[in-house]
Formats: sequence, structure tokens, C-alpha cells
Amino acid sequence: MGRYRVSCINKREHYNAHERIQYIGSQGVWKMSEDSAISRIQSKQDSFYVDVNGKSVEIVVAEHLGRKYLKTEADGYAPNNLLNLDECKNCEVK
Repeated sequence: MGRYRVSCINKREHYNAHERIQYIGSQGVWKMSEDSAISRIQSKQDSFYVDVNGKSVEIVVAEHLGRKYLKTEADGYAPNNLLNLDECKNCEVK
């Protein structure tokens, strides 16, 4: 099982808080589709996390209106840490 730090995301409209995440990744290194990350988390093949103020916060699968999506576990910080990450640039798709 791999454990990966996520430092960037791609959305269709990056600054629209309601737009779905298309990719998660590690800035300048790799990115993968949200569907692939969801599959890897649910199969326990891999896990993903973000760093917030020196603390690791897990990325989990949630569901809304029958559609699965990625979010961070509740950690006392608002808003969602995943949606606040920078745009992925120069990343190879996994």
C-alpha cells in the first residue's frame, strides 16, 4: 500500500468552490484523476493526505446525491483543505 502526500489539485474552474476536483497530485511530480484516487482509497491500495500546519490530514471518499468525491477528514480547520490547494502544474498523469 502506498501513502501519498497531495499538494495540488486541478478543477475546471479552480477558484469556484463548488466545482468538482478532476485531479489530485504532488506539485511538479504526479497527478491522478479523482476517480482513480477514489478507487485506490476504496480498495485500500493507496492512501492520500495533505499537510495542514504541520499535521497530516487524511483524504477520504464521501458521497453526495449518489456521486462519490474526495475531501479531507474533519480536522477543525475550515474550509476544506483539499479545495484550497494550488493548481497542479507540470505533473505527469499516473
